[in-house]
Amino acid sequence: MESKDFDSYNERKAFDETKEGVKGLVDAHITEVPRIFRLPQGTLSDKKPSLSSSNLAIPIIDFADIHVSRPRVVEKIKDAAEKWGFFQVVNHGVPLSVLEEMRDGVRRFFEQDLEVKKSYFSREATKKFVYNSNFDLYSSTACVNWRDSFACYMSPDPPTPEELPVVCRDATIEHWKHMMSLGDLLFELLSEALGLSFDRLKSMDCMKGLFMICHYYPPCPRPDLTIGTNHHSDNSFLTILLQDQVGGLQILHQDCWVDVSPIPGALVINIGDFMQLITNDKFISAEHRVLSNRTETRISVASFFTTNLLPNSTVYGPIKELLSQENPPIYREFTLEEYTKGYVKKGLNGTSHLSYLKL
Repeated sequence: MESKDFDSYNERKAFDETKEGVKGLVDAHITEVPRIFRLPQGTLSDKKPSLSSSNLAIPIIDFADIHVSRPRVVEKIKDAAEKWGFFQVVNHGVPLSVLEEMRDGVRRFFEQDLEVKKSYFSREATKKFVYNSNFDLYSSTACVNWRDSFACYMSPDPPTPEELPVVCRDATIEHWKHMMSLGDLLFELLSEALGLSFDRLKSMDCMKGLFMICHYYPPCPRPDLTIGTNHHSDNSFLTILLQDQVGGLQILHQDCWVDVSPIPGALVINIGDFMQLITNDKFISAEHRVLSNRTETRISVASFFTTNLLPNSTVYGPIKELLSQENPPIYREFTLEEYTKGYVKKGLNGTSHLSYLKL
C-alpha cells in the first residue's frame, strides 16, 4: 500500500512539474489515461438517473419582468433553493457579448504560447492570479481531475490590470463587474425568500468577496475512466456559473445524477455550503460533478461569493431570526477561514465538509 501511495505522489509531482497541465497530455496525443487520473471502477455509474427521474430538470427562472413580478420570482427562487440548491436564470441582464468574450478569453489563455502560460503557474494561494491543474493535487486522496484552471481574486481588493494576463484581461474585469451586480440582486432575492429584509444577507458580508475560477476541460481519450471534476459542494455563499454548450455538469438530486443542460445565454446559480449553514438547512448546497468527454473542450467560469480566502474574523452561524424551538440550530458557529482549511485539506473527495460543523 505504501509503495502505491508513494508512486501516486511521484506521478502527481512529475505531472505538476511539467506546468503543462492536462492540456499538455492531450497535446502529446496520449491514448491512455495516466493512473493518477483513474477513478475507482463503477464510480461513474453508481447513481444513474432512474426512469422516473429522467424528466427531472433544474428549475429555470426568467428575470425578464422582475420589476413587475418580483414576488413571483422570489417564490420560484425559494422553491429552487429549498428543493434543488441549483437553478438557471435567463434574461438576467448580463449581455451575451460579455459572456461570450469571457469564454473566449479563457480559451485564449489556455491555448496561448506555452511559455507565456507557464509564467503564471503557481501553487501560492496568496497570488491574485494563479494557473495550475487541480488545487488539491497533493492533498486529495481522490483521483486527479481531467482539467486545468486559473483562479483570480477579484473582490474586495481587485488585481491591477497588469496582474491579469493580457489575453483575458478586459474580459475578466468586465465579467467581474457584471457578476457583482447580478450577485447584488440574487442576494436580495434570497434574503426575501427567507422572509428577511432584502439587505439581510448583504449586511452579513455574504457578497464582500468574489473569487473566480475558470476551468478548461480538454477532450479525454477514455472518459469512462476519469472525471472532469469530482463530486463536491461549494465552499461559498453563492456561486454563479457560466458554462458553454458542451454539457457535462450534473447535480445529485434525490440520489440521482441529473444533467444541468446548457441553455444559450443562461447562467447557473447554486447555493454554497455557507448559505446552507447560515440558513440552518433551509437552502441546500447540492453535490455536483463534471463528466469528461471524448470529443470537445469544455469551458466554464465559476464566480464564488466568499471571503474565505481573506483574513476575516467574522463568526458565522445559523441566522437567529430563522431559529425557534421547532427549528433549533443544526450547526455550531465557525469562521470561514476555519471551514476552508478543513475543506482544502480534504480536497474534492465527494464528502461534504458541512457534517464536521453539526452540533
